Amino acid sequence: MTQILMVCTANICRSPMAQMVGAHLANQAGLAGRVTFESAGTRAGRFSEPPDPRTKAALLKRDYPVGRKRSRRVKPDDFTRFDLILAMDQSNLDDLHKVCPDEHRGKLHLFLTFAPQLALREVPDPYFGGPQGFDRVLELCEAAAAGLILHLRQGGVLPVQTL
Repeated sequence: MTQILMVCTANICRSPMAQMVGAHLANQAGLAGRVTFESAGTRAGRFSEPPDPRTKAALLKRDYPVGRKRSRRVKPDDFTRFDLILAMDQSNLDDLHKVCPDEHRGKLHLFLTFAPQLALREVPDPYFGGPQGFDRVLELCEAAAAGLILHLRQGGVLPVQTL
C-alpha cells in the first residue's frame, strides 16, 4: 500500500482538495486498496475544521465526493508513516524540511512535480480570493493527481524528475 500525504498551510483548501481528487482518480484507475490519500497542514491552527465551503463547492461542481474530511496539523509520525509527502507550495515544503528527519527528506516534494506540462511549481492559496481561485486550484490538482496516478501505475513511488 502506498500512502500519500497532501500538505498545505491550514488544511482547509488546497490539501483536502488534492486529497479528494487524488483518491477519486486512484479509485477510477483501479488503485483502490493500493493507494491511500490523506491531508494535513503545516500551520493548521483550527483543528478538526471541515474544508472551506468554497473547496466543497468547487469539488461538488465537478462531481467529486467530498466526504467528512477534518483539518489536522502535520505530526512527527507522518514522516515515517507516509511514502510520499506532497507540499502545495515552496513555503509548505520549507516548513516540512525544518521538521522532517533526515532519513525521510526524500519523501518531500512539491505536488506540481507530477504536472510538469503546467510549467508551474506551486498551487496558489485561494483562501483570500473568490470562487474562481478554488476552480483554478481544482484544475491544478486534477493535472497533478493525474500525473501522480500515472506515475504510480507505472510502479513509481518517488518522482522521477523535479522542477
